[in-house]
Amino acid sequence: MTVLDLIGGTRIVSLRHLVTEGSARILLKLEYENPTGSMKDRMALAMVEAAVADGRLGPGGSVVEYTGGSTGVSLALVCAAKRIPLQIVTSDAFSREKRDHMAALGARLTLVPSPTGGTTRALTRDMIETARRLATAPGSCWTDQLNNTDQLSAYERMGEEIWTQTDGKVSAFVHSVGTGGSLRGIGTTLRARDAAVRLVAVEPAESAVLSGGASGSHRIEGTGAGFIVPLWSAALADDIQTVSSEEAMSTARRLAREEGIFAGTSTGANVAVALRVARRLGPDATVVTVAVDSGMKYLSTALYAHT
Repeated sequence: MTVLDLIGGTRIVSLRHLVTEGSARILLKLEYENPTGSMKDRMALAMVEAAVADGRLGPGGSVVEYTGGSTGVSLALVCAAKRIPLQIVTSDAFSREKRDHMAALGARLTLVPSPTGGTTRALTRDMIETARRLATAPGSCWTDQLNNTDQLSAYERMGEEIWTQTDGKVSAFVHSVGTGGSLRGIGTTLRARDAAVRLVAVEPAESAVLSGGASGSHRIEGTGAGFIVPLWSAALADDIQTVSSEEAMSTARRLAREEGIFAGTSTGANVAVALRVARRLGPDATVVTVAVDSGMKYLSTALYAHT
């Protein structure tokens, strides 16, 4: 067994204190149980293994990617375990812990500064173009996460895990949109099992482009690229709900203090919307959402630095 064999198979727990009387049961899948503390371990492994299998990543080659942090950390784990060089493009908009974690695992970092301190469409585009330039080096394989469908198989397997762990009792699945791959892969799998499962997408209120709003700067790392991402499937989601950066953070803090579940900002966004959906569906329903990553990745940020 290697460290990569530990990816997946994460547990699922029921929220006990945040859920109000008369609401549906809320189940939270603890993706921070993956080796780097993030669900992105699943997609990183799938993308690298697919690139090796089809020859895009040959012997002696290297991987290039742009990332808000978690995908980069996960790629750094996979590449370290497989002895593959990795070049990461990221930004000071994202937590220092993520950047330090990538570097500790051997990744070489190129930083693109954020004028606003948050995620914006311009920042995402700048990071993509920087990665595109780096990927022109001989032997480079750009995993290009926003366009890479290899990740879908990993999230389809996660959907099967959820279905098994809930004994097929899923009324709604709530999840934030970054690349769009996890909502698409998990949602498609759950829908194949039961066409009545409601799928609710979550995006930052400050950059609600999926809802038809304007692009803006927000602080929910790993979500809200500022434009319609290629893997987004509008036909799949029954509903799109927005969460402000402040509500996402305050919900994550409540999750830590009232449930003992220490997670990041996008998890706070997921739970904030899951609570709304649970109130609407009532006590006979089951709402499933995801603890995307560990709060350890955000100790230096506004999420936990002054709590």
